[in-house]
Amino acid sequence: MSSSPEIKKSLEAWQAKVDQMLAKRPERQVSFATISGQPLERVYLPEEVDENYMHKLGLPGEYPYTRGVQPTMYRGRFWTMRQYAGFATAKESNTRYRYLLDQGQTGLSVAFDLPTQIGYDADDALAMGEVGKVGVSVSSLADMEILFDQIPLDKVSTSMTINAPASVLLAMYIAVGEKQGVKPAQLRGTIQNDILKEYSSRGTYIFPPRPSMRIITDIFGYCASDVPNWNTISISGYHIREAGSTAIQEVAFTLSNGLAYVKAAVDAGLDVDQFAPRLSFFFNAHSDFLEEVAKYRAARRVWARLMKERFGAKNKKSMMIRFHTQTAGCSLTAQQPKNNIMRVAYQALSAVLGGTQSLHTNSMDEALSLPTTESVTIALRTQQVIAYETGVANTVDPLAGSYYVEHLTDEIEKKALEYIEQIDEMGGSVEAIERGYVQREIQDAAYAYQKAVESGERVVVGVNKFVSDEAPPADLLKVDPKVGEAQAMALAKLRSERDNQAVDQRLAELREAAKGTSNLMPYILDSVRVYATLGEICNTLRDVYGEYQAPKTI
Repeated sequence: MSSSPEIKKSLEAWQAKVDQMLAKRPERQVSFATISGQPLERVYLPEEVDENYMHKLGLPGEYPYTRGVQPTMYRGRFWTMRQYAGFATAKESNTRYRYLLDQGQTGLSVAFDLPTQIGYDADDALAMGEVGKVGVSVSSLADMEILFDQIPLDKVSTSMTINAPASVLLAMYIAVGEKQGVKPAQLRGTIQNDILKEYSSRGTYIFPPRPSMRIITDIFGYCASDVPNWNTISISGYHIREAGSTAIQEVAFTLSNGLAYVKAAVDAGLDVDQFAPRLSFFFNAHSDFLEEVAKYRAARRVWARLMKERFGAKNKKSMMIRFHTQTAGCSLTAQQPKNNIMRVAYQALSAVLGGTQSLHTNSMDEALSLPTTESVTIALRTQQVIAYETGVANTVDPLAGSYYVEHLTDEIEKKALEYIEQIDEMGGSVEAIERGYVQREIQDAAYAYQKAVESGERVVVGVNKFVSDEAPPADLLKVDPKVGEAQAMALAKLRSERDNQAVDQRLAELREAAKGTSNLMPYILDSVRVYATLGEICNTLRDVYGEYQAPKTI
């Protein structure tokens, strides 16, 4: 390999850092080889490493992180294998979590039902018919205690897909940890906590954007000092893509939202290097295999440069995109559902080749119902086959240098930056969402895709081509409609047994704090500890902040 003296010096410095790291944390094998016995290097570089290569790709674990955020990537350890799960009651979901952990899952990922996601208790009139349907029902600390029964919170990493009431669910998780004797500093995991994409893509919002941003920055500040190993936000492109965006829009709108959160935190007086290392991201793995690989690589590069150049970040972790990936729910078909096994496998492989830190693989029956135990096991085994059998995890960024992949990476970077500049000109993501710009762009992309499917221009196997008659699937998982009644009864019992005077006092203190400028997390945590419910806490904040009304975009 011929390179300039400066670049040779950089390569030697990188190798020295890798050697130091390996002395503390060896790779998972002493050596790596193909099935045929061909030895594999940790990372492959071009014959000549020049300035252009270092500027655009660099070295794994080094700015601009195109090739990954760790120098050894999966040779050090595999990505976290999560299976997003939650249904009916906390007890039933707890049974599923413990089963998945026994099957080799390495992290929990909690799905909450719709009432929980929008801050209503299970006995609220607006929750009727929805309790436990698309996730687990959690109305109080008592439910959270059952959800994590016999699961030591100092031994697992937990991701919670919760946004508008994320502060309340995080407080419940902290309180469960306290009851287990686990200190907040020992907790590891992520709350999604990404409210901006709710306004543009998903709809589970409660409060208007600006007070929502205040709550989010309060979480940043609180966790930086008290829960330092917690990822305070998972800035989500997943739902933007599920709503119909393109891969380029997914990168652009996600990173624009990220910039808005960083700016809000900096404006609130937080130092960027104090909170930015705990930011995380959440991307979709869709079906255009190589475009998806390029998308992840481009997103890492764009974010690194924006954080360094726009916010002056100095901590390398502040510039890294660490991200979770979920295979594309919108690509699953109710027709010929076993085809979804192949779709998910290819999508998962693209996420691994793109350098994800964490992965959920959808189950084949999710277009029809919540996944059965059999289908969720197949989904988990898909990840394990990729990790242990395919060999793709044995060298870092194996598709680097492909003319096509590098071209796609450059194009996604270029076009995403054009979108980001347009949003900047509007004043940022909050303003662009309030104008309905982001929503319109996603709607236009979704319409174009659906039109292509319906015309046959874009083939979906089993839907508009290779169609066959088939019997309706059997043995689908169904949630008992009596779950809502049981949860309401449990809440009535809780309210009769708790110290209601203490609840009223804590909620009054929270209301006053919301009117002022104090960090809200200690007040929410105090309310949770005395068993104030999710709905009571959210209604207290609704009284102060009001509720968001979506603008008409069409």
